[in-house]
Amino acid sequence: MNNAGNSDPFVRDGSDSRVSLFDDVVIDGIGLAFEQNAVSEGHLFVAGVDEVGRGCLAGPVVAAACILDIARPFPAGLDDSKKLTEKKRDTIAAELKQTCVAYAIGQVEADEIDRINILEATKRAMLLAIAGLVPAADYLLIDALHLKQSDLPQKAIIKGDSISASIAAASILAKTYRDDLMKAYDIEFPQYGFAGHKGYGAVTHFAALRIHGPCHLHRRSFRGVLQD
Repeated sequence: MNNAGNSDPFVRDGSDSRVSLFDDVVIDGIGLAFEQNAVSEGHLFVAGVDEVGRGCLAGPVVAAACILDIARPFPAGLDDSKKLTEKKRDTIAAELKQTCVAYAIGQVEADEIDRINILEATKRAMLLAIAGLVPAADYLLIDALHLKQSDLPQKAIIKGDSISASIAAASILAKTYRDDLMKAYDIEFPQYGFAGHKGYGAVTHFAALRIHGPCHLHRRSFRGVLQD
């Protein structure tokens, strides 16, 4: 059953009660069903939350939180950032910044990632992004993770960036922000090629590490960063 375009994410049984579809429905494609469900329960500011850069060898892990205006269409082509070209991501990010209710970015640097581990750093980046929202979120839709550190009601959605418009928006805002950051770092550290691989474990990145060793942007706890 495809509920992605359904403005009412509930069905009614024989009585006048409302029965949530979300425990068993299969949602195919980006939509606002989860956001509309939260609004129907009385929430005003539903934020999608996602991260980028967990698997990188260098640079921060970055999270974005985004509250969409669900009364207006979301940008054409909105999807998981990994499925889009760089040009399309940039176009959608620019539109989101003009049309969303609010968005914010959180980031945790390499030294802190090494100290607390990448999972905890990812959660911290998400919490920083959520804390930066004005107006503040009153409900969270999070890609895959549950944030026990937040008191806000929330829903963790597996592959949420492929089915929730708010999470997809957050994924694009986080990705474009981090990509721009790594391009800037490439000017400071041209020997690593950050503008191309964005800090991920590309063959050229490992080759540069063998020649130059790591810089302060590298996550020294990650395999392959420190050479034997």
